[in-house]
Amino acid sequence: METGKKDRISKYLIKFNKDMLFGELSEDFLHAMGAQGLLSGIPVPISEGENGQIRVLSIVLDMAKVIGADPDFVYADKYLAYIKAVSGDQGEPMLVSEGAKLADEGRYEESCMLLRTALAVEPKSRAALYLYGRACKACYEAMSEYEAQNGQTMEGEEYIGAFKAESTDIFEVLTMMHPEFAMGYYFLGYAYLNLGLYIKAKLTWEDFMKYSSAADPDDAGMDADQAEDLRHEISGRLLDLEEPVQIEKGCNQIMGGDFAGGRDTLSRFKEGRYSNWWPLWYYLAVAEASLGNAEEAINDYRRVLTITPSNADVMDELSAVYEATGDMDNAAKYKTKAELVRRNYAESQKEMN
Repeated sequence: METGKKDRISKYLIKFNKDMLFGELSEDFLHAMGAQGLLSGIPVPISEGENGQIRVLSIVLDMAKVIGADPDFVYADKYLAYIKAVSGDQGEPMLVSEGAKLADEGRYEESCMLLRTALAVEPKSRAALYLYGRACKACYEAMSEYEAQNGQTMEGEEYIGAFKAESTDIFEVLTMMHPEFAMGYYFLGYAYLNLGLYIKAKLTWEDFMKYSSAADPDDAGMDADQAEDLRHEISGRLLDLEEPVQIEKGCNQIMGGDFAGGRDTLSRFKEGRYSNWWPLWYYLAVAEASLGNAEEAINDYRRVLTITPSNADVMDELSAVYEATGDMDNAAKYKTKAELVRRNYAESQKEMN
């Protein structure tokens, strides 16, 4: 699949190919398959069907799994050409159907493999984009649940991050290529929400509300009853986003240099349900420091550290504010703390490796 971005998830899928058996097919078999010009002398993955028979469909699906897991596989181009030749117009819908079956069975990573190949066959396929985005989402959700039950690991966090980024990108592509498909906006809104991108989530869900009322249910991606239920759900989400959107706007003001305006926007949320959200206090501290209000900046930075005690970057910034005020003792204290945090983290990484 061509996305213009580095392949994030191949390393998690390629394990399914390690036990794959490969062999060269006889010229008679290749001729019967219509593949003598495509696969002569090329080893192909072979799975036996019923009664030990090698079936064309099995070969196609195994090829799809191989290149879906590893797009850089040495014979990927040959396999893809064969899939297109033997399947014709049915290649993409067949791979989508088989990928959907695997997802229904909870085999989400294998589903991703087939759906990636479906997108290699037809990059604009709405069904393949939609189901691939959902399969990636199911992968990271399953890992998140596993980590919650068994303890977090660096490997698990990397897996979650890779599939979450892939899912988000795919839903973005889906909404660009198929702008009237409402369900793309539904899932993309949740992706943005999980990333803390509240303004994007709001705008995306407003598009969902617009397109979910489409006259053609197929364009909306749901029937009328589903649309009503999901519109009710997203209406509630949009109400919940009102305050987070204002907080994000305040942070953006500060990042854009409007320190006084951003501070005034964020100050309204110092009390209430966002009072323990450390980025709120961090951006307030940045604004106060930029406005020359050292005492307020110090108080806000220290508030951040009560919420996220091991934040070495915040310690560095707090140290810099103390140094600017001439309080060298506290400047040295927080600089030393930051160095200790980083050293402990580096040592823990060595132990893990």
